Amino acid sequence: MCGILAVHGLEKPANDRARFIACSKRQRHRGPDWSGCYVGQKTVLVHERLAIVGVESGAQPLISEDAKIILAINGEIYNHIALRASVGPDVKFKTHSDCEVIIPLYRKHDKELCSFLDGMFSFVLLDESVSPPRIIAARDPIGITTLYQGWSSKRPGAVFFSSELKAIVDECDNIISFPPGHVYDSKDDSTTRYYNPTWWNGDVEEPDGTIPTSPADLTLIRETLEAAVRKRLMSEVPYGVLLSGGLDSSLIAAIASRETEKVAQAQYEIRKRKLQEATSGPSTPNAGLVDEAATLAAWPQLHSFSIGLENSPDLLAARKAAHYLGTVHHEYVFTVQEGLDALPEVIHHLETYDVTTVRASTPMYLLSRKIKAMGVKMVLSGEGSDEIFGGYLYFHAAPDAPSFHQECVRRVKNLHTSDCLRANKSTMAWGLEARVPFLDKAFLEVAMNIRPEDKTFSKGLDQEVDEDDCPKMEKYILRKAFDCAPGGKPYLPRSILWRQKEQFSDGVGYSWIDGMKEHAAEVVSDEAFAKRAERWTTDVPDTREAYFIRDLFDGLFPSKAAANTAVRWIPRGDWGCASDPSGRSVKIHNAAYETD
Repeated sequence: MCGILAVHGLEKPANDRARFIACSKRQRHRGPDWSGCYVGQKTVLVHERLAIVGVESGAQPLISEDAKIILAINGEIYNHIALRASVGPDVKFKTHSDCEVIIPLYRKHDKELCSFLDGMFSFVLLDESVSPPRIIAARDPIGITTLYQGWSSKRPGAVFFSSELKAIVDECDNIISFPPGHVYDSKDDSTTRYYNPTWWNGDVEEPDGTIPTSPADLTLIRETLEAAVRKRLMSEVPYGVLLSGGLDSSLIAAIASRETEKVAQAQYEIRKRKLQEATSGPSTPNAGLVDEAATLAAWPQLHSFSIGLENSPDLLAARKAAHYLGTVHHEYVFTVQEGLDALPEVIHHLETYDVTTVRASTPMYLLSRKIKAMGVKMVLSGEGSDEIFGGYLYFHAAPDAPSFHQECVRRVKNLHTSDCLRANKSTMAWGLEARVPFLDKAFLEVAMNIRPEDKTFSKGLDQEVDEDDCPKMEKYILRKAFDCAPGGKPYLPRSILWRQKEQFSDGVGYSWIDGMKEHAAEVVSDEAFAKRAERWTTDVPDTREAYFIRDLFDGLFPSKAAANTAVRWIPRGDWGCASDPSGRSVKIHNAAYETD
């Protein structure tokens, strides 16, 4: 992924070139490989590049052959090869970038092009073949990538877009998080939804959708997730997997390990054949071929990465999963103090004051720095599964199956405010790209149309087991889909496949959350906390920890426009959920360990 900044509707854009390059520099951590700028008749486009595909030739902004269409994009288009074929043989591509295909798609389908894209993306496309020049801007269906839109009272008629808030916060007095699955068109100043899956209108806010009735197809679940992982291994640079030892990351690692082994086997056969052909004659193989022979045993191996406090649940489980999968495993131990020291930086990159997001992002932020230092530029991650399958422990309190489904839909629709934001910004703070297979469009279509009765679960003494003595716990059908896979080595050891759910901020070590609470109790006085409703009129902190985080956010982003873009996750109080978002605050967490 990368960082983009676009300003459209300027009177003399050339005069603002240096200013907006400086604004974009604030998000250069997203694209440390190169920077590019295009100045049009009414527009400035700036791009900060992280090169993953088309490394040698994909510098941006991308410009059409006739120099009339200009594109700045942050993301990956996984079906770009098929799309290149679909636009016809007459189209000549200038680069190997997976994103360049958007230009001919625009010429063929106008802004409807978004529906053809399979990937994660935020882009701004400038069309200077029309008068006045037109831009369209779009964000991927779920909001895996980040995108902000802003307006300035000092520049009436201009519209701003950027990958991160910090790039435009000093320029705009009105900023929104651009809605996922939408496209903006300057021709009529409209923002419309292009992503309309069958399951979308099914939560409590939009209850017109029907409750699914299709039973879970375990084979389809498994095969669709495997395909989602496979397409996300598209890369020309070193990659790895984030491995917490929980179900979701371990499944992604298991699939990626198998796919990497297939690629390694294919590479081995090619190298072996080349060597045999070169040495079949009377001449002695040159030094290069000898080196080639030496690589025959050096098959690519998948690298996995985990982080936690000393002897934390995640470190221990990840170690076990990595050993089973045969990954080259790297684990990093952090201390509570190191996490506390990083909080201002974490909030600077996250651009939110949500407690849950900050808690989980801090170890992810620390781990990403270690990963990038090793030369890895892309990782797979397990975000989205808990929302899709109702895996959070509080889901056991759903009053009925329809309510369970509606909450799943609500959580998936709001992923861009929490887990997607965390995964994107915690990693991109260090120029590391995170890809999330669970949020694949095809996989969502399968998993979100499963009847909720197959997703509900119980815990403690009420927990059921199936005919194979597998507990009908949270995400049962996902676990079962990979437990019953045909033939060969099981995907995961049983202790990992059926491991109790731990939220990431808990799994890295319970002392991390406890340490945050204790620190907040020390630095937030009774007097300040008592006056919190006088300081803030919206999203008033209900704990000292929330006050402490909000105070840090306001110090970094003091404007009202910035605060309006932040979203707090509020637990389901009507389901009896505690205000503390930690998984340990759900009483069945302990009950599960007592009965396991």
